[in-house]
Amino acid sequence: MTARRVVAFGGGHGLSASLRALRHCAPELDLDITAVVTVGDDGGSSGRLRAERGGLPPGDLRQALVALAGDHPATRRSAGLFQHRFAAVPAGVPPLGEADPALTATDGRTPDPRDQAATGEAAAGQGADGQAATGEGAASQGADGPGTERASSRADGLAGHAVGNLVLCGLMELLGDPVAALEHAGAMLGAVGRVLPMSRQPVGIEAQVRGVDPAAPDEVRTVRGQHQVAVTTGRVESLRLTPAAPPACAEVVEAIRAADWLIFGPGSWYTSVLPHLLVPQLADAIVSTSARRLVTLNLAAEKETLGLSVADHLAALHWYLPELKVDLVLADAKAVGDPEPVERAAESLGARLVLAPVAVTGGTPRHDPAALGAALVPVLGADR
Repeated sequence: MTARRVVAFGGGHGLSASLRALRHCAPELDLDITAVVTVGDDGGSSGRLRAERGGLPPGDLRQALVALAGDHPATRRSAGLFQHRFAAVPAGVPPLGEADPALTATDGRTPDPRDQAATGEAAAGQGADGQAATGEGAASQGADGPGTERASSRADGLAGHAVGNLVLCGLMELLGDPVAALEHAGAMLGAVGRVLPMSRQPVGIEAQVRGVDPAAPDEVRTVRGQHQVAVTTGRVESLRLTPAAPPACAEVVEAIRAADWLIFGPGSWYTSVLPHLLVPQLADAIVSTSARRLVTLNLAAEKETLGLSVADHLAALHWYLPELKVDLVLADAKAVGDPEPVERAAESLGARLVLAPVAVTGGTPRHDPAALGAALVPVLGADR
């Protein structure tokens, strides 16, 4: 059987859930999976690295790679390492490789010069070019002494960063190309699919939001940055990228043209799903490809989509890409409620609504990868 080529669009946890579901389908359907990831993240570890080092924000790319990681124990361990996030080091804890002065005082040993050299190198943060780094690696003596200051600097520098974010940032700098970096990282994780950025350059996300200030519910303001849009308490009225027409990743355009299926969602609608439709070259490829198109709806509204009905999510796709035609819309029956307005919205896109139990039972609304995968098998496996 010829492999079915599937391209999944999104970012963050929504795309991760979709990729894990596709992995459940992969053995039965022989899927060739490509993940296309937004590059607008400006919060948390990704935002810090983007601001300090430039280049693409790595967090959503890391999440996609981990979702596709192989099942060998070594690759699963590597996936766990990619997800490991550094915690803050308590004040007074010496940096790695540095002897605790309290211990040396009690055992009476003279510190080994090799340990001191290692400590100095770590403190200076020297890289391959021999230049001392600033920030977490720099040794700085304050009123409490050098040990305390260095511990504080380390905590500030690494705390909150995921190891995989740092690895991807390093690979992108080393190889000079984010696609090559992602291919290398995918090989490290034994990934069963490919992860690509929607653009080789980072983008900004801006929204016109009504009611940001509760005291002025009718006032429309510009909210800048993916994180701020995602957590806005107002109603998003329009969305745009900066720059307005970022160049699409050429490998993504090729994947879209060769695909059998394109999958949009689940995920944050304004910050993970719709941005793909705002890249002109991607929009053209999505509209013109012979691939079938599937939309997986979210289970619950997020802050950025408060006040948006399930049917409104589908209407937003048409608003931002009027030429878009969809074949199937997949949703959880409990999340949809009355299916009639959703069916009408799906039909306006040319799609048929498919209802299936795809949510985990109990707890926060989220997709169950196994259940979502089971629902996708008959859909993706059907002939035209």
